[in-house]
Amino acid sequence: MGKTMSTSRLKVDKARCEGHALCAQNAPDIFDIGDDDLAVWVEYPPEGTEKEVRAAIAACPRQAISLFEES
Repeated sequence: MGKTMSTSRLKVDKARCEGHALCAQNAPDIFDIGDDDLAVWVEYPPEGTEKEVRAAIAACPRQAISLFEES
């Protein structure tokens, strides 16, 4: 796997996710929909995917996706 987006880490709140799949549409290399119809994701997105990740976060109608900067 390539380098990560600096020290950014993704988290999806499974309690909020309703499986709309807009994250997977905006960032298909980062998000998918699992057998439970909820988002699955790459915890540490590769470098060069920040635009797609931010689009996926903005598209989530339940605001279930968070991006954290780790030190």
